[in-house]
Amino acid sequence: MKAKDIAELMDEPACSHNKKEKSGCAKPKPGATAGGCAFDGAQIALLPIADVAHIVHGPIACAGSSWDNRGTRSSGATLYRIGMTTDLTEQDVIMGRGEKRLFHSIKQAIDDYQPPAVFVYNTCVPALTGDDVDAVCKAAQERWGVPVVPVDCAGFYGTKNLGNRIAGEAMVRHVIGTREPQPVDAALRPAGMRIHDVNLIGEYNIAGEFWYVLPLLDELGIRVLCTLSGDARFHEVQTMHRAEVNMMVCSKAMLNVARKLEEGYGTPWFEGSFYGITDTSQALRDFARLIDDADLTARTEALIEREEQRIRTQLEPWRQRLQGKRVLLYTGGVKSWSVISALQDLGMNVVATGTNKSTEEDKARIRELMGDDVKMQEDGSPRGLLNTVAEYQADILIAGGRNMYTALKARVPFLDINQEREFAYAGYGGMLELVRQLALTMESPVWEQVRRPAPWQTARSAQGELLTAKTA
Repeated sequence: MKAKDIAELMDEPACSHNKKEKSGCAKPKPGATAGGCAFDGAQIALLPIADVAHIVHGPIACAGSSWDNRGTRSSGATLYRIGMTTDLTEQDVIMGRGEKRLFHSIKQAIDDYQPPAVFVYNTCVPALTGDDVDAVCKAAQERWGVPVVPVDCAGFYGTKNLGNRIAGEAMVRHVIGTREPQPVDAALRPAGMRIHDVNLIGEYNIAGEFWYVLPLLDELGIRVLCTLSGDARFHEVQTMHRAEVNMMVCSKAMLNVARKLEEGYGTPWFEGSFYGITDTSQALRDFARLIDDADLTARTEALIEREEQRIRTQLEPWRQRLQGKRVLLYTGGVKSWSVISALQDLGMNVVATGTNKSTEEDKARIRELMGDDVKMQEDGSPRGLLNTVAEYQADILIAGGRNMYTALKARVPFLDINQEREFAYAGYGGMLELVRQLALTMESPVWEQVRRPAPWQTARSAQGELLTAKTA
């Protein structure tokens, strides 16, 4: 990828802070990729496209250390779970065999799995040695008649967020607009109901959480052409240009996709979240508002009233147990504000939230939800997190898996909220799972036990008191 292409992705005109200051996204600093490099961001953005053969062009560690690190689920195809890599060695680099290995790797993937498409992820080593990945992909596509999509995402280009945008750019350039969607089967359409097509950009179906939301959209007659990329298929990505509305789910990760679909096809978009009762209802209303169908609007309001009444009734016993509990939320992106809304729906008090990977728009939403005096936690070190827990007397730390042992060693209840989690929290149904996991975590009897003095400490204390009494 050329320097000017990277600069354009960093200078995203649809970002509010960039409109105001013309500053673009923050340039990566040395060591900043410790939280995920551009390759990692591109791979996790596209890996949930479940029927594609994903080939990592580079040394084995690039694939081996990162494969399947996002708990996305598929309702059918499982090819995305098979890790494929060219496994470049020192000899390949010295002898200049990188392009040949890639060409034969593409052939093997096509011969063995017959995928509808092959995605090739370029990494640091072949980017530095000058492998022409675009040319190899083009030659392979002409040779075997299968779409081969180059994703030039060398890790040293920048951060994970940049990698997300590189992935989105690859989809816009090579995939979106290359196929028309299937017409709606009239036999499956309720009488008199008009079907509307939408996309969800930045929805990854972590732990299958989008399956809590999809039935609601189906009931409203909203057909999801594609979720980029949770539980997606290659042919769905090809049809994204025909949607009436796009929803930007994961903060600004692939904002360039929404913007270019608006510029190229006139598709309006909005940013929303499916975490919490309030935000889920608002997302459904935003779909109806932008589609501008009076019948859909009426049915949306009826569905929201029914679902909110049902879920609030089911949450009430749990709410009484969690009311007033203090939470330190350390995450980033859309979850830095959307999960706050979900926790506030439960009557919990978020004392601080992490903003290390949040945009200026995310921070503005946090202030709107929590006030201007909110503590935004930039320091994600163990000491920084534990200091905040102690200062604000937090009852639980909600963060990513890398912070789990920090909390457990300090005997603080911990709940995983990031991509590795095993439980789905989106939509109305996801709120029940969230509240159940919160209660199970905080009310576990283990916390009372581990906070007690050890038996030998109690014995020593008793012996010391006895000795003091005898001496006196």
